[in-house]
Amino acid sequence: MQIITKNAYLVTLQRIIDDKDGILTIAESGKQIPFKIKRVYFITDTFYKSSERGHHAHKDLEQVIFCINGSFKLLLNDGNNEQEVILDKPDQGIFLGKELWHTMSDFSDNCIILVMSSDLFNENDYIRDFEEFKKYLKTIN
Repeated sequence: MQIITKNAYLVTLQRIIDDKDGILTIAESGKQIPFKIKRVYFITDTFYKSSERGHHAHKDLEQVIFCINGSFKLLLNDGNNEQEVILDKPDQGIFLGKELWHTMSDFSDNCIILVMSSDLFNENDYIRDFEEFKKYLKTIN
């Protein structure tokens, strides 16, 4: 999987496979996760085919997003490039840096999304309107 949008890249977690006892998948701050983890949350029960999540960017927050069960489509937009990525492997996620619009959709019935964030929730860090996002990018460049 190649990521073409800026402020995003593939993150692969360490896996330890024990044929009879399952697979242990490991995420560590400063190793696979490029920041100190201050917040972890997960998304479940996206039963409706019309469900969409995200629709925002962050001014400063960094995150890594994983689909630990099932699959979903992640749309990334850095203001110049747009890309769709299917997340369907529990050990592969996407680093979502600041100033990156993202939307999640097309959730499988059994989808579980895990997100690790670099900071606590702060509503002032969110840009929730795409036109405002494009204006914001012009002010910082």
